[in-house]
Amino acid sequence: MNMEFSIHEVAELTGITTRMLRYYDAIGVLKPSSKSYHGSRQYDEPALIRLQQILLFRDLGLDLSTIQQVLDRQTDERKALRSHVNMLHQEKERLTRQIAAVERTLLSLEKGEHIMTDTMFDGFDNHAQYQEEVERRWGKEAYERSDSWWNTMNDTDKSQWKSKLAQLNADWEHAAHDSTVTPQSDTAQLLAERHVDWLRGIPGTPANDPDGDVYGYVKGLAAMYVADKRFAHNYGGLAGATFVRDTLLIWVKQHQQ
Repeated sequence: MNMEFSIHEVAELTGITTRMLRYYDAIGVLKPSSKSYHGSRQYDEPALIRLQQILLFRDLGLDLSTIQQVLDRQTDERKALRSHVNMLHQEKERLTRQIAAVERTLLSLEKGEHIMTDTMFDGFDNHAQYQEEVERRWGKEAYERSDSWWNTMNDTDKSQWKSKLAQLNADWEHAAHDSTVTPQSDTAQLLAERHVDWLRGIPGTPANDPDGDVYGYVKGLAAMYVADKRFAHNYGGLAGATFVRDTLLIWVKQHQQ
């Protein structure tokens, strides 16, 4: 028998007010699983799982309308939760690095020493850290356009963009570890299409430039995903990155024809 919790029990478990839970119901982002004889809202385990996801996305800065769209598109609950766990691990790693950086600065001040400028910003969201590499690979103008685009985004837009990328990476990793999915399969090629669409949305890249060499750009990135361990990490390791590379190269071959 499926266990259900009353709205007051859910409020006590989560710290969310009953008023907020009623609002979630009214806008459709979180419907109760049933209502009691007296009309009180009841929430079963799937509803609590959805609420957990809502709270996670709220912490990432997404608005409720966007959250509802994301959750309503989910077809595999376990797959979605794995993606969310990966996002939390990434955030945990970033916060751990930030804490260590601030603690080093505090220790230097307490000892009367010079601060360690080479490590004091480790873990902070510094988009400029890639400036030299981007300019070397694709030119100064490419970096300036990309940097301007990023810095004009508000926190919500940045969070949504990061969430979209995290979901894409998680889907790649899941496909790479699915023995029934091959690089030439429809499932993998749809992922490749999503990946290229994501690249096209980044100003300054050849994929965003109508006259740019999108195929050469994708082929270069595909090779880099395997050669550079920073990228391989995004796809669960070398095997995942190799799957992404092979899939993208097939996409390029099919679309260049």
